[in-house]
Order: sequence, then C-alpha cells, then structure tokens
Amino acid sequence: MINLSPTSPSMPIAPKPLQPAGQEAKPAQVSGSGDFGKIIDKYIENVDGQQQSSQTSIQDLLSGKNADINSVVAEVAKADMSFKLLVGVRNKVIEAYRQTMQMQI
Repeated sequence: MINLSPTSPSMPIAPKPLQPAGQEAKPAQVSGSGDFGKIIDKYIENVDGQQQSSQTSIQDLLSGKNADINSVVAEVAKADMSFKLLVGVRNKVIEAYRQTMQMQI
C-alpha cells in the first residue's frame, strides 16, 4: 500500500535549496533584540539631534543671527513631528509588550 500522507518520509514537504559544491546549509541565526535595539537607539539619536537643531535655530533667531523665521518654524515642526512619531512607536511597543505578557501559555 502506498502512503500519500503529507508526513510521508518519501515525499518532502518543501524542496531543499541548492547549495554550491563544498558548502553546507547553515541554519538561519536569529540575532535577538540587538538589531531592534540598535535601530531604536539610532532613531532616538536622530530625534535628539533634530530637537537640538531646532533649539539652536530658535536661539539664533532670538539673538538676531538668523532673520528667517520660516526656516525656524520648519525645523521646529520637523522636530515636533519626529518626536510625536517616536512617542507613537514607543506606545505601540509598550502595548505589544503588555499583550504578550497577558498571553496564556
């Protein structure tokens, strides 16, 4: 009798990828939270830099070094939008963490 079930050893579930001669297939490595943490740190540094840049442009406007108020308003708006996006991402990450912690095993 022929066994045609999906778990039959004679029928592979998925084809194996072709490897060049002399190379063995290595399992994919999951790097954990390192990459995510680096991305978040980089984005926080970017937002901080925009905040500092907007503060500098405000100081320059008040001291008379810069007379163009439009560029100052644009930098402040850009920094504000970046900060709001950062807070939104933080809230989503916290919400996902809470939902994960409430999952039943």
